[in-house]
Amino acid sequence: MLESFHARSLLGRIRPWLRLRPRHFKPQLPGVVEPRTGLSMGQSTEATAKEFEISREYQDQLALASHTNAAAAYEAGFYDDLVVPFAGAERDNNIRRDTTIEKLGKLKPVFDRSAAGTLTAGNSTPLTDGAAAVLLASEDWARAKNLPISAYLSYCKVSAVDFIERDGLLMAPAYAVSDMLKTAGLRLQDFDYYEIHEAFAAQTIATLKAWQSEQFCRERLGRQQPLGPIDLARLNVKGGSLAIGHPFAATGARVVANMAKLLADKGSGRGLVSVCTAGGMGVTAILEAP
Repeated sequence: MLESFHARSLLGRIRPWLRLRPRHFKPQLPGVVEPRTGLSMGQSTEATAKEFEISREYQDQLALASHTNAAAAYEAGFYDDLVVPFAGAERDNNIRRDTTIEKLGKLKPVFDRSAAGTLTAGNSTPLTDGAAAVLLASEDWARAKNLPISAYLSYCKVSAVDFIERDGLLMAPAYAVSDMLKTAGLRLQDFDYYEIHEAFAAQTIATLKAWQSEQFCRERLGRQQPLGPIDLARLNVKGGSLAIGHPFAATGARVVANMAKLLADKGSGRGLVSVCTAGGMGVTAILEAP
């Protein structure tokens, strides 16, 4: 205590410590709480799920696809040169290879424990440990170093939303993608792959529904027509954050690395990357094959 440290007498040094109570020793559990609303990300997304009328079943289906795709990608060796073994761990250990829609359906809601709650531990991304890195350089520098080029970063966009008054906490990517497509002169359907961060299944689905909503696109995005749907067979084809996890500050690099390898393996094409972040922000990018 600073007051004790600055005191000039023995009594002055002791007095601050006499004010300690048992509650001061109670441990504080870690949580991801937005300081301006006092709500966790899950509570905010539960409200978004209700606003967009997203069913529990739809969320569980997306979660199942995430685990299934991630497990298959590992078995096929897709992650062999993307994941670096550390402290005995060679694979992301959150992936549930044996999960089913029935198992996911038995989990109880976490953020709204009433009958109206839809977000569970199964359709929400886990907070995991991890680190990631991407080498971003000019084409000339890469060729001078004789380094292979996996993909080109052609466009990027950052947006933020007023989630207190109007928008959901994690809905900024809906805006960022729209703005980026205008800059690039592309349609939402002009992509071979989509890497959309699955903070929660409900967040991903809400973004997809927002792009298909004529009202949302007109009133929020300033578009005369909705952006429309995407081909879900091209979404997170090697698994997403629901299965792999979400180490803060590493997820963006992970999804970029995934997309770069997908495009390099294909040898051509274009991919869209979208990540929501705390504080009502969204970061998006377009990658293209060399």
